[in-house]
Amino acid sequence: MNGWPIIKLLPHKTNFQFVKYAKGFAIMSAILTVAAIVGCFYPGLNLGIDFRGGASMEVSKPAGQVLELDRLRGAVNGLSMGDVQVQGIARRDTNANDGSTAIVRFQVPANADQTEVVQKVEHAIDQAVGQVTYSGVSVVGSKVSGELLTNGVLALVIAVVLMFLYIAFRFPWQFGIGAVAGLLHDVALTFGLIVLLRMEFSLNLVAALLTVIGYSMNDTVVVFDRLRENLRKYKVMPLREVIDLSINETLSRTIITGVTTVIVLIVLAVFGGEALRGFSITLAFGVVIGTFSSIYVGAPIILLWGVKRGGASDDAKPVKLGMASRP
Repeated sequence: MNGWPIIKLLPHKTNFQFVKYAKGFAIMSAILTVAAIVGCFYPGLNLGIDFRGGASMEVSKPAGQVLELDRLRGAVNGLSMGDVQVQGIARRDTNANDGSTAIVRFQVPANADQTEVVQKVEHAIDQAVGQVTYSGVSVVGSKVSGELLTNGVLALVIAVVLMFLYIAFRFPWQFGIGAVAGLLHDVALTFGLIVLLRMEFSLNLVAALLTVIGYSMNDTVVVFDRLRENLRKYKVMPLREVIDLSINETLSRTIITGVTTVIVLIVLAVFGGEALRGFSITLAFGVVIGTFSSIYVGAPIILLWGVKRGGASDDAKPVKLGMASRP
């Protein structure tokens, strides 16, 4: 087949005028970012057990017997315990994940007797999946959960600061402003998605946000590297044309990387079960937004501040962008 592999159908060179539409997309991004930030306070994040407090217990059957997680989750959900998490884990005695052991997390109603709540949950589980063994029963208080929330937010802030220091070390300061603006944009809009879909904000989503930050920075660095090279090569070309040229030259790589990553995450969201669904959806959205910000947030901000390139040199020459198909 002449069209195989499909990657050959992608244009080898493109001539999209990204900067031309940067203003419109910037206004849209600013509105969405403000809305996302407001949404984090009202109605606010749907905090999970990790950040609100609750109880957890290890449930296991004899080795070799399968513990039906769906029935286990349904039994606890039927008690109206708020957020419920059920995840299969390895057995303590054999360190093997044979499907016989799971950890269950659920919220304890305010002012309720913790012992009575745990006994009620255990009885419901026995009715649903048969006789099981309980171990590692613990209750996370509001103080501990508050510390986890603080540490999670602190981890996100530290990640953004470290990324800024990396960009500041590697590129001119104008690039650093564009990179940080893109990162804040990506984190804010991802938080907005979490609020909009009322997804449970847990440590899994903190991990997803940290991954989004890393992916966004990686994509931004690819564009910035090519932009820096072209600024040295085409010293008399208008800056807006250099930005368009650089984005077009890295566009195929950006599309291929983003699409393949999103495909994997969609499959994980569909078949990975309840425990990974929120993580996968959040990360897939972050990949798309990270790609968008590299094109319409990070690079155009450099145009606002300008970049000092020095005088023209012998290698300064205009470039004619064209549209051609990969042979």
